[in-house]
Amino acid sequence: MKIFRKIAGWGFPVLLFTGLYGARAEAQTPAQIAPVVVDTAVPIIVKSVDALRPKPRATGLGKYEGYVMHANIAQITVRAKGNDMSLQTFPLSEQASSRMQSIVDRGGYQYGDKVTIYYDQTSLKALRVKGKPSKPI
Repeated sequence: MKIFRKIAGWGFPVLLFTGLYGARAEAQTPAQIAPVVVDTAVPIIVKSVDALRPKPRATGLGKYEGYVMHANIAQITVRAKGNDMSLQTFPLSEQASSRMQSIVDRGGYQYGDKVTIYYDQTSLKALRVKGKPSKPI
């Protein structure tokens, strides 16, 4: 009981002091905030539209970079460089087939060799295969 009286004895004056000199209750209206002035001078250009368009090739050939999955003298199957799920099979033209025959005689392209294929965009026929074949196993 003595503890209760001590708490009440000290609590009442503290409560009274807080009520008289503490934070005042005001209406709950939003404080007046000065509006933010936005400067609308010039927009910031991150990339221009010209940078997003692919540049036209003078030769009219498409370019496909990737890694060899399978290659023989008739066709080559390539996995895209940036996308592992994208596979493309290109039939070889006569010139590319004769060049591929000489490469196959020396061991040919192995799985995972990095190649660049220049192809006709209308028929998807590989006209030139550029890349270094790895040593045969």
